[in-house]
Amino acid sequence: MPSERTQRQIDRLLDEAERAIAQRDWAAVRTHVEDVLILDPNNEDATNFLAASERGLAAQTEGQAETISRGSPEVRSQSTGDLPSSFAAGRYTVKRFLGEGGKKRVYLAHDTTLDRDVAFALIKTDGLDDPGRERIAREGQAMGKLGTHPHLVTVFDLGDEDGQPYMVTELMGGGDVEGAIEQAPDHKLPLPQALTIAEQVCQGLEFAHEKGIVHRDLKPGNVWLTADGVAKIGDFGLAVAIDRTRLTHAGMMIGTVSYMPPEQATGGEVTPRSDLYSLGAMLYELVTGRPPFVGDEAVPSSASTSTRHRSPQPGTAPTARWAWRR
Repeated sequence: MPSERTQRQIDRLLDEAERAIAQRDWAAVRTHVEDVLILDPNNEDATNFLAASERGLAAQTEGQAETISRGSPEVRSQSTGDLPSSFAAGRYTVKRFLGEGGKKRVYLAHDTTLDRDVAFALIKTDGLDDPGRERIAREGQAMGKLGTHPHLVTVFDLGDEDGQPYMVTELMGGGDVEGAIEQAPDHKLPLPQALTIAEQVCQGLEFAHEKGIVHRDLKPGNVWLTADGVAKIGDFGLAVAIDRTRLTHAGMMIGTVSYMPPEQATGGEVTPRSDLYSLGAMLYELVTGRPPFVGDEAVPSSASTSTRHRSPQPGTAPTARWAWRR
């Protein structure tokens, strides 16, 4: 029987484990309950929490296979027989197919040079015009310019495989934030978890903006989670350098409308503040279970400037120009 003082320590650790469970931070749960079992090897609550943490960590790791290309209407499996064996002259050996979206085919691969698992993404180029190919090149330039930050998905390598560009990134074992929303009760994350994600995204954006990069498509599907719940911004495919000419023509709308600021929807100038608008829309969804603007139509690319400063109430769509669609 533990002493009164030891029991207080056990209770404190179990309380911390419960808070971590509420935030789906399974790595923290495991750490806390392992400490409990050191103090009391027969503690039943700790044993149950440890088993739950192992199941949670396993589910998060498997979650990337389902969410690596979330945001595309189609995610297809691929038979083992069709898998390429390796890329980049054998450096990246393919372990399994993770998913396919509108822009990429993603594989779980092993980097034989650095002995680590990575996400290997083959970028689709079929049917792309010159601006589209330039956006692909811009993504690599943007990520290369950003370098490494705790809240940005790290790009390890860029290259070309038989005329098809590829990108190698760190493997995000927790899936994306969109997946976390879909799995959460009522599609709402616990407030502490939502605020933690928002704070970490803010830190990533601050770093990117200091480097002269605006993301332009910040949304739950482009924010990834590590196995222990750390948020990192990924997919800078629409990113633009602040000090360079925009790739899109005036009045051309590119982005995801549910999280798109009015100036971007109307073809106006996109600035770091545009990313903050998108972050606000994402945070709204994290705590309410829905984007702030929902409607039946997307924003027309030719929307007049007279609509840019309207302030509709969240969840309403007073005009077609503000009828956001998820």
